[in-house]
Amino acid sequence: MVAVLEKRSLRDFDWLIAILAISIVCFGIWQIYNAQPEMNLWQKQIIGLVVALVAMLGIAFTDYRRIVDAAPVIYGIGLFLLLLVLVPGLGVKLNGQTAWLNIPLLGRFQPSEFVKIPVVLMLAKYFGERRTSSLTFKEFMIACAILGGPIGLIMLEPDAGQAITYLPLLAVILFLSGIKVRWVILSILAVMIFAPIAFWVGVKVGKIKPYQVERINVILDPENADPRGFGYHTFQSIITVGKGGLTGIKGDTETSQSALKFLPEPHSDFIFAVAAENTGFVGCVSLLLAYALLLSRFIAGARDAPDRAGMLVIMAVVGGMIFQIFMNVGMALGFLPVIGVPLPLMSAGLSAILSTFIAIGFVLSVRMRRFVN
Repeated sequence: MVAVLEKRSLRDFDWLIAILAISIVCFGIWQIYNAQPEMNLWQKQIIGLVVALVAMLGIAFTDYRRIVDAAPVIYGIGLFLLLLVLVPGLGVKLNGQTAWLNIPLLGRFQPSEFVKIPVVLMLAKYFGERRTSSLTFKEFMIACAILGGPIGLIMLEPDAGQAITYLPLLAVILFLSGIKVRWVILSILAVMIFAPIAFWVGVKVGKIKPYQVERINVILDPENADPRGFGYHTFQSIITVGKGGLTGIKGDTETSQSALKFLPEPHSDFIFAVAAENTGFVGCVSLLLAYALLLSRFIAGARDAPDRAGMLVIMAVVGGMIFQIFMNVGMALGFLPVIGVPLPLMSAGLSAILSTFIAIGFVLSVRMRRFVN
């Protein structure tokens, strides 16, 4: 690492990206503490931040092109980890999902969070050559196959929320690779036709659970939803957000929905609601502006990338983060059904924070080499 640092001047390092990412994490740690001060989740998040920063710097000061070249090997390792989760006795089951592995000294590890990175690298390697023509059908099918392997294994856990977060990665890569407009239209029509059929079949065979159906009904028909039944999560989140008002409740734990345990999963799925309650509209807007500034720096790095592969890696990261922010905030505000999508850099979870900072490390690595031919 020292030798690499000596070769690469720190003047090319994008300090603003690092500062913004760390600031958002620290804001999240504050909200995790507000939500559950009696637990050590916020302390684990601090440890996770330190480990994640080391990983980020390791990736940033490594030439991303070497890692992209090794994408098939990394992708294979990712699939192997997803397979290990499904092996009886190895995978750890929580909340009805077998999505974790126990790692000595580190605790629970969620491979599906990390495999997004090998998928992006594999897609970037395949579509990284300069293009002068539109995407061919063969290329389209290969891209779907690259994504289909991990998604299929994740659905076996089953973790539909995590699987959905992979789709924007493919969408961004295909869009930037020149997918034909008629294919986009056909894909949309196919989804509109087959998604309801697949949903109906999933309900009939038991793959889609009754509580998942009810959570969708809560959004479609909130007036008839049971606020103490399957609609509990959504209604409590809306109440929590509303309590924050303009500037938040300012530490008033006696009226706090999250501190009084009315809000489920306040440290992960509904961390945005906790932030809204404690910092109000002003705090939420400031948080979203911080995300916007961070993502704008990512996009600037993609624009200045020295090659197509680097640009694709960054834009896939951007697409994935925007999708997760949209989904998590939408869940907190009651616009979208609860499917367990974490808020990047904010939600508690060592796997999530580590994988996000590794992705940021790739963004920094590409940006640091923007002057290299």
